[in-house]
Amino acid sequence: MARRWLDIPRFGATLTVAGTEAESETETTPNKKSGDSLSSVERQTRRIQKRGLKIAAVWLGATAILMISAVLWLGAKANVVKSELEAATQLIPLLKEDVAGDRPQDAAKTAERLRAHTGAAREAADDPLWTLASAAPGVGPNFSAVAEVARSADDVSTLGVGPLVKVFGSLDWDSLLPNSEGTNLEPIQDASPSVTSAAHAVRVSADRLARIDTNGLLPQVAEPLVRAREQLESVTGALDAAASASQVAPDMLGAQGTRNYLLMIQNNAEARASGGIPGALAVLTLDQGKLSLGLQSSAGEVGVMQPPLAVDAEQQQIYSVRLGKYMQDVNLTPDFPTSATSAQAMWEKKTGQRVDGVISVDPVALSYILNATGSIKISNPELDALASGGLPTELNGNNVVATLLSDVYAKIESPRLQDAYFAGVAHEIFSALSSGKADAKGLLEGVTRGASEGRVLIWSSNRDEQSVLGKYPLSGSIAGPSVSPAQFGVYFNDGTGAKMDYHMKRSVQLIEECTGDEYGQVRVRITSTNNAPADAATSLPAYVTGDGVFGVPPGMVRTNVIAYGPVQANVETVMVDGKRTDFAAHQHSNRPVGSVTVMLAPGQSSTVELTFGKIVQHTEPNLVVTPTVQPVKDVVLGNKRAECAPEK
Repeated sequence: MARRWLDIPRFGATLTVAGTEAESETETTPNKKSGDSLSSVERQTRRIQKRGLKIAAVWLGATAILMISAVLWLGAKANVVKSELEAATQLIPLLKEDVAGDRPQDAAKTAERLRAHTGAAREAADDPLWTLASAAPGVGPNFSAVAEVARSADDVSTLGVGPLVKVFGSLDWDSLLPNSEGTNLEPIQDASPSVTSAAHAVRVSADRLARIDTNGLLPQVAEPLVRAREQLESVTGALDAAASASQVAPDMLGAQGTRNYLLMIQNNAEARASGGIPGALAVLTLDQGKLSLGLQSSAGEVGVMQPPLAVDAEQQQIYSVRLGKYMQDVNLTPDFPTSATSAQAMWEKKTGQRVDGVISVDPVALSYILNATGSIKISNPELDALASGGLPTELNGNNVVATLLSDVYAKIESPRLQDAYFAGVAHEIFSALSSGKADAKGLLEGVTRGASEGRVLIWSSNRDEQSVLGKYPLSGSIAGPSVSPAQFGVYFNDGTGAKMDYHMKRSVQLIEECTGDEYGQVRVRITSTNNAPADAATSLPAYVTGDGVFGVPPGMVRTNVIAYGPVQANVETVMVDGKRTDFAAHQHSNRPVGSVTVMLAPGQSSTVELTFGKIVQHTEPNLVVTPTVQPVKDVVLGNKRAECAPEK
């Protein structure tokens, strides 16, 4: 048929419609159903409308099919991400076993499998459709969060785990131990860039996940995200520490020249804030990894500093001028850099010997070292003579603490000979270390454990090295990068003037209170018990009880309990056994300090509670406590939250 164009006026406009000659007739045709008549224009309009509806239906159907396909596609990708990340997670324990079992080849294979799984998860989350879904309103943040987890997991396995496993396989740990012959420190120096790079990659990934807002995320997304954060946070600190150690350890071990350190062994039987009264002192020399023990002495032999060394006014107000007067009291303050600086100055003034830093350990840390070296026999003739009264002739990780902190006082009457025995045992232990006798893995674990418990402390007079050490708890700092925002500290200083703290049992707990405002409030609960025998006044040596020389009846224990709160907080109240009491309030490096004195008879217990208020930090509070003879798990109890009344 011939086609023509019709111009049809409608609603005041002109509509051009394509038609046929048969459809162009102007006559009206009767409507068989209604009897009405429709013009050809109206019939044509209805046909167009029907055709439009059909097209719309086709488009809607196609769109629905596309949406369903997209959902199915995204679901498939989500299953890939989920299954691959779960497979990667299951390999982590195996990788740890390979490393712990000193199987570098197996560790490398496991790391490669790990990378394959995280790479597949990342590829799925980098799909273009997934990226498009991440920008969609409402559900987009969920897709974006999953993608970040997958990318972070792949970065950690590729940039973190891979290089670390290579470093692990290249190091001969036994050859790196300090010994009498020296060691090659170049492998540590060579490994430093890889370790530092790996630590940085993991830290960046952790920070990236930490910035994701979990509010509004689906539980299926938020919960794995929180777990991933926790897992990364658990390793970032260790990796940062490993990177720092690789940077400063070679020089501190004497790679660039001989280093001399004042070795200070703290005696927990007479409490000081950082552990115990300095007992044995010695100069520890390291030269290219070669370890030797030089001049030995005791705190008493150092004598009295006249005039006393200068100590900052805040600490002198809290702990008195004794901080700069007696070696026995340099660690009345819990701030180890202050203690170490004073100890270094006192040693140099007494002996004229320059030392490059101070290293502190306690007998419990020595027991960890003995677990790595194995038993040591008392080979020194002088020690044999001292031990003839019933002390063991062989020391190990099980008996060294009781021997040094209790038995020596029962078997040796002279304080001078007690100090000599203490120093002699320390010499024997470090001689075993210098001979290379220790198991490398066991020694590393022992020193790491001692550092985590505050039983191993290190200070360097080199500012660059100290700036690195200051980032970690082994610096023993009460302020600075190693101190968490909501950190509390509980410290004990003996006031008996004796060795009764061996018989003390203590526990410390933080209790978070309800305030109803934007500030936090925390009660620090400290329970102390004197477990000395009932007849301690007569059954224990006078040197142990103090014999009343400092005004404390024999058998009783007097302790100065000091508690630190977070920066900018306040000490509000102190309760002793449920009764409000006066206390001394101070400030140290912008941290509130409260102290109270407690005196206990044998069998007696007491509970001190210090309440800190106006706490502006909203993170989980952390607690540091003076290391004692007790295991840390028995002293530091888990944080507790008080039950709050529901809001009205």
